[in-house]
Amino acid sequence: MIKLGIIYGGISTEHDVSEMSAKSVMENLDKSKYEIKEIYINKYGKWFEVKDGKQEEIYNLVWTLKELDVVFPVLHGLGGEDGTIQGLFEMLQVPYVGCGVLASSVGMDKVYTKIIFEKAGIPQAKYIYIKRENDGYNIINDKFEKEKLDLEKIIKEIGFPMFVKPSNSGSSVGVKKATNREELKMAIENAGKYDRKILVEQGINAKEVECAVLDDKEVKASTVGEIQAAEEFYSFDAKYNMPESKTIIPAEIKEEQIETIRKLAIKAFKAIDGKGLARVDFFIDKETEKIYINEINTMPGFTKISMYPKLFEAVGISYSDLLDKLVQNALK
Repeated sequence: MIKLGIIYGGISTEHDVSEMSAKSVMENLDKSKYEIKEIYINKYGKWFEVKDGKQEEIYNLVWTLKELDVVFPVLHGLGGEDGTIQGLFEMLQVPYVGCGVLASSVGMDKVYTKIIFEKAGIPQAKYIYIKRENDGYNIINDKFEKEKLDLEKIIKEIGFPMFVKPSNSGSSVGVKKATNREELKMAIENAGKYDRKILVEQGINAKEVECAVLDDKEVKASTVGEIQAAEEFYSFDAKYNMPESKTIIPAEIKEEQIETIRKLAIKAFKAIDGKGLARVDFFIDKETEKIYINEINTMPGFTKISMYPKLFEAVGISYSDLLDKLVQNALK
């Protein structure tokens, strides 16, 4: 049997989502193939092995990881999806599911993802990059020189409505919509609580759609799913706490739009040097029908309501088979 470590929890704002994802993964793994070692990281960064529901603190982490055949880090956000834990696995030469150090770190950082997508020629909404520093908030321009924060300049360049996001936060934590100057100022201060780097992005009246990517001998894209959020945008509450939010698979869009999005999802995955899996999120402007990339998630949610497994189920790959593919590809 394959000794498989399922690691979950972590220090990020998405700790609870990680717990839900890991529970779902463990329920859907083929128990005849895997000897599962359940490893939990608490919110303070302490590691525990979970046996029969009881937590035992791990004191020799290197030995614990080295005795595994492969690891599935079902971790979202900082400390789990940002390349740091992937670097640990690389150092210990432990095979693991998902993207490597570079793709994970770039995919987690919304600002640098934007820069790479721009270079790759993938269409995206207008944005401005702000950094919180000792002398206050500064705009970082195209030449990576800092300019003092000027709300009027942002309003002129981006225009209302706009979204303000922490660069390194997931599940829409810390994201606010701004429709006037005062809301913009408050949204920047709010985002600054979660990260030093802040993204201000053009608000688009759009459908939100997602496409799953699987690196299985060749890079494959699923069909496209559409999100109908219970709130004005797909916030944390709308994702996990509001049953009124719906996912429609396949998305109610034109067939040629689905094909365009599938191609762009693969292009984005390759642009960041992705491996294993990712979910790529897009906007479709309701008026112009133009397609814009939103972001890439290198370890998407695996809860029972998550889009990633549901998208592949829609094209004939069951949840259990999908997990098998991910683990086998990591071993290879």
